[in-house]
Amino acid sequence: MSTNTDVSLSSYDEDQGSKLIRKAKEAPFVPIGMAGFAAIVAYGLYKLKSRGNTKMSVHLIHMRVAAQGFVVGAMTLGMGYSMYQEFWAKPKH
Repeated sequence: MSTNTDVSLSSYDEDQGSKLIRKAKEAPFVPIGMAGFAAIVAYGLYKLKSRGNTKMSVHLIHMRVAAQGFVVGAMTLGMGYSMYQEFWAKPKH
């Protein structure tokens, strides 16, 4: 059994920052979805003090639904964007 010692390890040499930037360029809606999720959660935690008569569980459910809705929306837009690039934006040969 022979082993290939000429394997390039360039993908292993990539640090976390450049890997994140490369992945963000490949799928730009993933970091947008993550940022939106984090922003909605941060806003929910900020508004936690001034929720009035709303129960804690109802407030948390509303924040969860809003955050999940944003992520699903970003995923849907990302799929539409990738479909556009794959089928319509490519030059026809």
